[in-house]
Amino acid sequence: MSTSSTTAAATGSAAATPASASDPQAFTGLDRQGKLVFVGLMLGMFVASMSQTIVGPAMPRIVAELGGVEHYSWIATAAMLVSAVAVPIVGKLSDLYGRRWFYLGGLAVFMIGSILAGMAQGFWFLVFARAVQGLGMGTLMPLSQTIIGDIIPPRQRGKYQGMMGAVFGVSSVVGPLLGGTITDNFGWRWLFYLMLPVGVVAFAFILRFLHLSTENQHGKVDILGMLTLTPGMVIALLATTWGGGDYAWSSPVIIGMYAVAALFLTAFVIIETKVAEPLLPMHLLLRPIVALSVAASFAIAVAMFGAIIYIPVYAQGVMGVSATNSGAILIPLSVAMIATSILVGLLISKTGHYKGFLVLGGVVLVAGYWLLSRMQYGDSQLELTVAMIVIGLGIGLSMQVYTLVVQNVVAQRELGVATAAIQFFRNIGSTIGTAVLGTVMTSQMGTAIAAQIESLPAEQLAALQQPGGDLDSSGLEAAVLDPAALEQLPSFLVAPIRMGMGEAMHVVFLTAVPFVLIALVLSLFIKQVPLRETLHTADEAAAQPSAEASAELGGTGEGEAIDRAEDRSGTESDGDLVRSADR
Repeated sequence: MSTSSTTAAATGSAAATPASASDPQAFTGLDRQGKLVFVGLMLGMFVASMSQTIVGPAMPRIVAELGGVEHYSWIATAAMLVSAVAVPIVGKLSDLYGRRWFYLGGLAVFMIGSILAGMAQGFWFLVFARAVQGLGMGTLMPLSQTIIGDIIPPRQRGKYQGMMGAVFGVSSVVGPLLGGTITDNFGWRWLFYLMLPVGVVAFAFILRFLHLSTENQHGKVDILGMLTLTPGMVIALLATTWGGGDYAWSSPVIIGMYAVAALFLTAFVIIETKVAEPLLPMHLLLRPIVALSVAASFAIAVAMFGAIIYIPVYAQGVMGVSATNSGAILIPLSVAMIATSILVGLLISKTGHYKGFLVLGGVVLVAGYWLLSRMQYGDSQLELTVAMIVIGLGIGLSMQVYTLVVQNVVAQRELGVATAAIQFFRNIGSTIGTAVLGTVMTSQMGTAIAAQIESLPAEQLAALQQPGGDLDSSGLEAAVLDPAALEQLPSFLVAPIRMGMGEAMHVVFLTAVPFVLIALVLSLFIKQVPLRETLHTADEAAAQPSAEASAELGGTGEGEAIDRAEDRSGTESDGDLVRSADR
C-alpha cells in the first residue's frame, strides 16, 4: 500500500478520507469524528493558553501568601523556559513515534502540573509545578498545529488554523478577567483547578476519536542534540531574562552565561549536521521559505509580546488606569486579532493565496506601532484603543499564516519538526522581546522622570529639598505603577512622573518597530507556493522510496525537491508546482 493510501486509511476516522496517492482528490471537509478531534485540539490549546493569562491578576496574592517576592518572575519564567525547550524535542519525537500518545501525555502532564500548583504550600514548589505545566504546554502547542496538518490539506488548513489562533486571543481576554474574579471570590488555588475538567474532556475526545497513522519511522533518537540544546537554551533564556534586571548586561554573570550557552548551541548545530535524525534539521532552516517564515515569525513574536506586556504598563503608569482594570485594557487588541485571524483563515482557504496577507499584516502592524509610539501623557484612552485595534489587525493577518506556509512546503515525515521549529523560534522571540523591551523601559524610566521633575518651578523643587521631602529615583520609579504609593507623594509630582513614564514607554514602543519592519521585509521575499489540495500526491508517494534511501545516507532528497519547487515558483504552472512541492 502506498504511503498516501496508508495515511488516508489511518486518518479516515479523523477527516474526510482523501483518495489514494495515485488518484488524489480534493478534501471535502472533516467528518463528524474529525470535527470532534478538532474540538479536542481546540480545548487542549485553550487549556494551555489560559494557564499563561489567568494567573497574572493573582500573582501579588500568591507571593504574599507563599513568599518569594524577590523571585516574583519565576512563576512565569519556569513554565516559559521548560515549554521553549520541550517544543523541538516533542516535535521530532512525534515525527518518529506518532502524535497521539505524545499529545495525550502532554495533556496528562499539564493537568498533573495544575494539580501540583493548586496544592503548593511553598513558593519554590509552585515554581516546580509551573515547570511541569510548561512541559505540558510545550507538548500541546506545537502538536495541536501539527495534527491539523496531519488530517487537513494545506489548501483547507487556513480556516482551521485561524480558529486555533483565535484561541490565544480569547484566552488573553477571558484569562485576566476570570483570574481576578476567581481569586477574589474563591482563592488563587482554583485558578489551577478550573481548567482540569476542560482538560479531561479534551483528553477523552483525542483518546476516542484521533487515530493517526501508526507507522513509526523507528529512527535513532538524537540524544546528543537534546543534551546540548537543553542546557544551551535554558542558560541563554535565563541570561536574557535576568539581564538588565537581576544583573547588568555587562556583568560577568550574564556575559559568562551567554558564553557557555554559545558553546552548547555551537555543539548542537555541529551535531545536527551529522546525525541521521536531527532534532532540528539544519536543511529545513536553510530552505528559503522555511528560513524566511521562521525569522519573520520570530520578529512578529517580539512585537506581539511587546504590545501584550507593555501596553497595560503604559495604561497604568501614564494614564493612571488601575491595576484591576489594566487586564481588560487589551480587549480591543484581542478582539481585532481574533476576528482577523478567523477571517484570514477563511479567505486563504477560499483563494489559496497567503503572501498578500503576510505583507499586509506587516504594513498594518508597522502602522499600529507608529500610532502607539506617538502616544504621550494626556492622550485619551480612545487613541490608545485605536492603536491597539490596528496592532491586533496586523497580528491576526500574519501570525498563524507563517505556520501554514512552512507546513505547505515540507514533507509529511517532517511535519512535526517543522511546525515545532516555527513555534520554538516564536517562543524565543517572545522571551527576547519581553526581556529587551523591559530593559529599555527600566533604563529610560529613571532618567526621564528625573528630567521632568527637574523642570518643575523652583518653589516646588525647594519643597522637595525640605526634610522628609526628598525622594530617590528608585522610589519614584516604584510609585509610578503603585496608585497607593503615588497618592503619598506631593500632588505636583504626579504629572511629571507620568510624563516621564510616557517618554520612557515612547522609546520602548519605538524599539519594537525595527522588528516589525524586519518581519515585513522578510515577508516580501516569501514566495507564493500553491497550497496543496490533498495531504499527499502521486509524486510524493513515488518519491518516498528514494527519499527514505537518501535519509538513511544522511541526504535531504525531499528538502532539495522542495527547494527546486520554490526556485521554479515563478515559472511553473500551479499544477506542476503542487506536484514538485509535494516531493
